Amino acid sequence: MKKQILLALLAAGSVAGLLAVSGCKTSVNSVENAQKEGQRQMVSDSRVITDGSLAKKVSIVGVNQTMTPGGLLKVQVELLNKTRSYQAFNYRFEWFDASGMQMNSLSTAVIGSTIEGKESKFISAVAPTSACKDFRLKLVEN
Repeated sequence: MKKQILLALLAAGSVAGLLAVSGCKTSVNSVENAQKEGQRQMVSDSRVITDGSLAKKVSIVGVNQTMTPGGLLKVQVELLNKTRSYQAFNYRFEWFDASGMQMNSLSTAVIGSTIEGKESKFISAVAPTSACKDFRLKLVEN
């Protein structure tokens, strides 16, 4: 009788442990239109910097840039969480003029963000002035 109770407690503990571990893992299912109306202007890019740890978990899918009607550079970066776990990270866009000089007074603040497991997410920014002709994105694990 004691052996049956012990086995039942062991089985219940194992199930509870598995549920606790799997409860920490989340993922996102997404649905989108296969025939897209809007066409992205993707750029071949090396202007994204990530730390080594975050790069193993979150990848850059693509970088899209356009000009706003007011003549400002607008940048959108698609990220993909390669893991099944929620990831927190910080990012910042830096802006450069036509000569490639960083516009220090116009650097944006660090922004905190999160991405669910297997989720695809867009982050974007608009240049603060029309003098900004290029950008760099920095991603750091939180």
